[in-house]
Amino acid sequence: MKSAAFSWRALGLAAVGLAFAIPAMAQTVNPQAKKGGTLIHGHVSSIDHYDPAMFCTTVQLETALHMYESLVMMGEDYSAKPMLASKVDVAPDGRKFTFTLRQGVRFHNGKVMTSADVLATMQRYARISTNAAAFAQLASFEAPDAHTFIINLKEPSPVLLDVMKTPCFPMSIIPSEEAAKGPRDITPIGTGPFRLQELVKDSHVTFRRFDDYVADTSAPGPDGFAGRKTAHIETLRYNFLPEASSRIAAIQARTAHIAEIDAEQIDLIKGRNDLRVEKVFPGCMHTIIMRGDNGLTRDVRIRQAVAAVVDVEDMVAVSGSVTRLNPSLLYPDSPFYTGEEMKPFYNQKNPARARQLLQEAGYKGERIIIHTNGVYAYMRSQMLVLEQALKEVGMNVEMRVTDWVTNALALQTGEGGFNISMTGFCSQPLLGPQQWRALIYTTTGLSNLKDADVDVPYARFFSSFDINERRKAWLEAETAVRSKAYMVKISDAGRAIAINQRVQGWKGWYAMRNWDIWLD
Repeated sequence: MKSAAFSWRALGLAAVGLAFAIPAMAQTVNPQAKKGGTLIHGHVSSIDHYDPAMFCTTVQLETALHMYESLVMMGEDYSAKPMLASKVDVAPDGRKFTFTLRQGVRFHNGKVMTSADVLATMQRYARISTNAAAFAQLASFEAPDAHTFIINLKEPSPVLLDVMKTPCFPMSIIPSEEAAKGPRDITPIGTGPFRLQELVKDSHVTFRRFDDYVADTSAPGPDGFAGRKTAHIETLRYNFLPEASSRIAAIQARTAHIAEIDAEQIDLIKGRNDLRVEKVFPGCMHTIIMRGDNGLTRDVRIRQAVAAVVDVEDMVAVSGSVTRLNPSLLYPDSPFYTGEEMKPFYNQKNPARARQLLQEAGYKGERIIIHTNGVYAYMRSQMLVLEQALKEVGMNVEMRVTDWVTNALALQTGEGGFNISMTGFCSQPLLGPQQWRALIYTTTGLSNLKDADVDVPYARFFSSFDINERRKAWLEAETAVRSKAYMVKISDAGRAIAINQRVQGWKGWYAMRNWDIWLD
């Protein structure tokens, strides 16, 4: 047991524990902050639901995490930080996690949160969430009293708290009566500083400040999605503006205060004293997805042929994004970074190899379907480049363009019978291999396959307390994913955010947050 406990600390969980032991500190609201007003975002896509167990797209989480909170959440440095839990105690054998809940926290319907709500939420999550595999080793949940929640595992887990902090399929606590409902059927009720006011499909969503919000006063200030949050703005409004031209027009006309714009649009607002542009990096990773469980792309040689034609420079040139080349599915500062090892599978630019693989696969001109959307221009533009490259090596390609909601749902479910798509993965590269699992298995169809080259090392990653063994396991898993071309990395991408100078206190980060900012 001593060696297990030592390994646990070596993996950084002692540091996580310290995050739960911050002493109470007095914190006054910024004296310059002004209360009230409506902050308007030019948002890139419509939103179809707010069931936290079922969403992972940035357009959903970036708005939803103003009203939802979890036991632990991602801090500014991407580590696990306390939110609805004030303390967590981890048993020496790594099988029992005891969460002490903050007392007096209220839901938006006025109900005081207790362990009964946490228990019902977690039971629902383990039953229906796309990320339910996070509790694959669950033995039981317990709620021994109103302020204590316990997770018991069958096997030790070195990554449970890291998995629980995820903003992708977040483990947001909802009232127990809502937790009894099915997928996407809940009324969005959380504990966050803003509450949902109105969601109009294809138009807008608005949130109002929750005046009964119970902030974490033990924290010195905001910290990523956690910490002490202070809501100054009265109303948040997100107008759905799918076209980049519409978002820049809204910023120029002052009908939006904040909007993400394309890199080539930055020059359009240079010289204006009322506007500024913030470049935020890292943002997301542009990645091609191939379904290993559907049609032609069941054949690894077909997938490898697609990967062989990819010219990263050509795709980056049309993306309209702030980009950096990087072979890995993680950023260079990750302890699991695999940049050198992934170079053979990156930016191959080898149409001759693609033709050879197609011949070996016995390809006879069967149709291959690319699925993309008309909302994110960088996705559509890069898929057009890929379409042309595939046609040049003799592939019969059909491009299907839908809205982003449909495209995102297809990525999660495989619906629509597509072979190739792409997206920008945002939290996974930051949070590490444990966060990649749900998206790798879901989007590529690996959840419907038995591929031991991926499954076996990934299982080792989740069970080992030896950091070096976990590095080896991730390297083997990523090598299998990349060599078999379930995923093809394009580039790392930042974000260009146009901001009206009236917006004060704004701080660039992985996601845009609207607490602790105000309108001057």
